[in-house]
Amino acid sequence: MGESVTVDYPLEETPTALAKVGVKAEGGVGPDGDIIAFSQVCQHLGCIYGFVKSGSAPACDPSYKASAPLGYCCCHGTAYDLTQGAKVIAGPSPRPQPQVALDFDSSTGDIYATGMSPPSIFGHHTGSSDVAYDLQGGTLVS
Repeated sequence: MGESVTVDYPLEETPTALAKVGVKAEGGVGPDGDIIAFSQVCQHLGCIYGFVKSGSAPACDPSYKASAPLGYCCCHGTAYDLTQGAKVIAGPSPRPQPQVALDFDSSTGDIYATGMSPPSIFGHHTGSSDVAYDLQGGTLVS
C-alpha cells in the first residue's frame, strides 16, 4: 500500500504516477477504490513532482510530513492531495493535477488508462476546451 510507479501517459516522455494509495480516493478504481493516476508534471512551472505516502516526507523536505498520499513538488513546495482529485493543499500551483481516467477489469485484475480529465497537462495546452484533444509537443503513447 502507498506505493507508486511512473509510466508515460498520455504522451511519451510525459510521466504519470500510478499509485495504490491504501485509502479510497476520488476517481479511484480497483476493489478498494484506491488505485489512481495523475500527471507528474507540476501545474506551477512544469517540474516533475514525486509521490509521498501518508506519514512520510519528501526527500527535499524531511520536516514535512504527509497527512495523506500526496504529490509533492520539490521545486517550489506545491503539495497535491491525491485522494481528493489532486487538489492543491500547499504551495503556488494554480490548478490541481490532471487525473488519468482508469478502468479496472475485475475478472483479470488489469487496469487500463482511458483518457485524461481537466486541466490540461502543463506545457501541452493548445487552447481547446476538450482535454482529449488538448495535447501538443509530444507523441501519444500507443
